[in-house]
Amino acid sequence: MSIRIGRMRACAAALCLVPIAAAPAAARIVGIDITAVEPFADGAEFGAAGAYERVVGSARGEIDPADPANAGIADIALAPRNARGRVEYRTDLFILRPKDPTRGSGTLLYEVLNRGRKFLFNWVMDAPAQAGQAVNEPRAARDAGTALALNRGYTMVWSGWEADALRQNGGMAIDVPVATRDGKPIVETVRDELVSGTRGPTEAPFYLTFAAAGTDQPGATLTVRRRETDPPRPVPREAWTFAGPRQLMLLPAGTKPQPGSLYELTYQAVGPKVLGLGFAATRDVVAYLRGHATDNPAGGVQRALALGISQSGRFLRDFIHLGFNQDETGTRVFDGMLAHISGIGGVFLNARFGQPSRTNTQHEDHLYPENAFPFSAATQHDPVTGQSGTLLRGDGFDPLWMEVNTETEYWQKGASLLTTDPLGRVDIDLPDTARAYLVAGGFHYGRSGLVSDAGPCANPRNTLNPGPALRALMVDLEEWVRDGRQPPPSRVPRLSDGTLVEPTATGFPYVRGPAIATTVNTIPRFPTYLDPHPEAGLQYRPLVPRVDADGQDVAGIRLPEVAVPTGTHTGWNLYAEPFPAGALCDREGSLLPFAATKAERDATGDPRLSLAERYPDRSTYGDAVARAADALVADRLLLREDADRSVARARTDPPLR
Repeated sequence: MSIRIGRMRACAAALCLVPIAAAPAAARIVGIDITAVEPFADGAEFGAAGAYERVVGSARGEIDPADPANAGIADIALAPRNARGRVEYRTDLFILRPKDPTRGSGTLLYEVLNRGRKFLFNWVMDAPAQAGQAVNEPRAARDAGTALALNRGYTMVWSGWEADALRQNGGMAIDVPVATRDGKPIVETVRDELVSGTRGPTEAPFYLTFAAAGTDQPGATLTVRRRETDPPRPVPREAWTFAGPRQLMLLPAGTKPQPGSLYELTYQAVGPKVLGLGFAATRDVVAYLRGHATDNPAGGVQRALALGISQSGRFLRDFIHLGFNQDETGTRVFDGMLAHISGIGGVFLNARFGQPSRTNTQHEDHLYPENAFPFSAATQHDPVTGQSGTLLRGDGFDPLWMEVNTETEYWQKGASLLTTDPLGRVDIDLPDTARAYLVAGGFHYGRSGLVSDAGPCANPRNTLNPGPALRALMVDLEEWVRDGRQPPPSRVPRLSDGTLVEPTATGFPYVRGPAIATTVNTIPRFPTYLDPHPEAGLQYRPLVPRVDADGQDVAGIRLPEVAVPTGTHTGWNLYAEPFPAGALCDREGSLLPFAATKAERDATGDPRLSLAERYPDRSTYGDAVARAADALVADRLLLREDADRSVARARTDPPLR
């Protein structure tokens, strides 16, 4: 066995072959193929870690399908095997490491990719996005944003886990085998929800998730409904056709779907990939990087942290619960994890014809598998299903666990059920090894550099950036793992103090004009996603944060923009025509500016104080921001460097009105 690794400055050839010792036989990385080692940011120095370099390549792995650690992977028994009886995979690999490994901190930060994209730099460290809301090809100093992770000496690692993630624009994926039965292709019925305009351009064609098992399928059906709660209407067979094995076209040619309407295609698909190997590959890549002291492309690793944002945070929830945080040598893989904006969900990955890119909201993907008990890190009984359990396993391999959500996840993703019983009747306490936080006034897509336009929504969209809170919590997580220093207590709305309420009882002020949300996304149960009729009977009860007189969340981490506001930030927005008006607008928030003067707000009947009434001058505003920032720093929920940035903006930005 060999590993193609090595620092390019020490090798004349494009690749360096270095023999390595054999790894455990049950599941292992059998080779690392490095295709490039390049300076990052032209050799710029970052804190004590100094210069960084990019390492680009792939990892080859194989697992024993009979090993109990792998037996739970869907269709693993139907995957082709090599001469050793193992199932093989290859995953893309990207490492950003200190050029001199002795100057690193020993902390490996593994970011789980979101649909093949790297979110760390744009969503957490405020770097400008390159494409697709991501920084997939970090090369220059500006790509590191605040450079927190580099200044702290982290080695950052990414590897593919989603087999159908796009590799264009620097995206990363994993190559996994296709399951077969007795050497023959597997063909089964699948359901594809197709929607135009809500999560992409309205002119985009309808691409299918899977290859159709032939384009002449008389049994295939297409339905359409305007709203998720509407009964589906059949689309006549002469009004649509397969435009190839992976595309559907409405007829006559050129017919455009109504934006936001939900089309559902049920058809025969062929060739299910063994998608659950994404969990095993993540486990094995990180275990390898932790377990090899020499010829290790990650350098010396003393601890490993994981970060997941949205879909990738849901991946981490399943990763823990399914037992993948233990490698075959009986070692913990990740010491600490931070899942951001994941709500209570998992990913529709470990299943035949799984669809991990689906994400449940009130309108789209509502009846796809995502939310299933147990929701919380606390052990509890579920009266809805009769089960008992916890997200964590209690087997000695659980990581220290942080969950961070915004107000959106309370409206769209059931986040209240992380800290209440399933019926939303009583608060529950998390174990000492877990924390939960709400970024008050935040919304799902929050990151730096956004502008407040309406898009498909009724209200101007929120622009609050939760990055400063995430950076502080990342430092708290590292200190928790490294030093045993307890992080700040959980900050979430509670039933006991009246800050967690029904969606009709938030106390939101009456403001003339904006569309106001009053219904929350439900948590439906259904026996099968192919014919998902929600089950009757006892139901889960998600709740939402209570707000103050300005409409801002009372509980949670109130960043300076919320504590000292110039407008109301919410985690909800509603669709506007030509989309299905009144439904929650994907995972967007609203930004409702305050009136400039009392006369202006009186003219519109706005009960919220005007800017002039709040802040007589710029100095008053700047002083208030400084007090709010200092309080967060004292509570270890904001870094001093971010507090200083916030205060500087407050004192120097253009006038408030």
